[in-house]
Amino acid sequence: MADAQLHGDEPHEQNHAARLNWLRAGVLGANDGIVSTAGLVIGVAAATTNRTAILTAGLAGLAAGAMSMAAGEYVSVSTQRDTEQALLAKERRELEETPEQELAELAALYEQRGLSTALAQQVAVELTEHDALAAHAEVELGIDPEALTNPWHAAWASMLAFTVGALLPLLAILLPPAGGRIPLTAAAVVVSLVITGWVSARLGGAPLRPAILRNVGGGVLAMVVTYGIGSLVGLSV
Repeated sequence: MADAQLHGDEPHEQNHAARLNWLRAGVLGANDGIVSTAGLVIGVAAATTNRTAILTAGLAGLAAGAMSMAAGEYVSVSTQRDTEQALLAKERRELEETPEQELAELAALYEQRGLSTALAQQVAVELTEHDALAAHAEVELGIDPEALTNPWHAAWASMLAFTVGALLPLLAILLPPAGGRIPLTAAAVVVSLVITGWVSARLGGAPLRPAILRNVGGGVLAMVVTYGIGSLVGLSV
């Protein structure tokens, strides 16, 4: 087994959880920036052709959305990290106070995974001698102590991705003449959602078609709803 080769397309690296963390935050931020800003500016454009009003609404939505995404990611990931650290601290105490029980528990967990009793005991002993906390954290908690989730990474990734995503529909609604604003913006949004869906699926190793269809379907629904609301408001004002 010494010359066994790892599959290059499988996530064997230890920082895979951290990579998925910023990937999730970035993709979520970009999609939210595209969809929410597109819905906002299309709704305003359906109610008025005033470029200043559309720009003001778009910039306000961009700023509020970017800060909201960053704050939300920071809070949620901080809570997750606090939980992980509390679990690790508890595991450290147990390893210090009852090492024999913890060793037996680790061996039992490996045995439950299909190893023989003797082999499970041997694996538990050797991994405990190498890094007891890491061994228990991986098997019992599903946590890598060296790759805890980072709230700042998630917050910055989400905020920057939201801003970049929001700029596309904002520019698309402002640059064309009034008659072509909404259809051109809708087309730009659909294309951008196809791209973000494709990128997220490729980076995450997921099927392409479902990811793209989810992105586009949600974005189109949001634009249709906000366009309808904007049209009704424009007619009644």
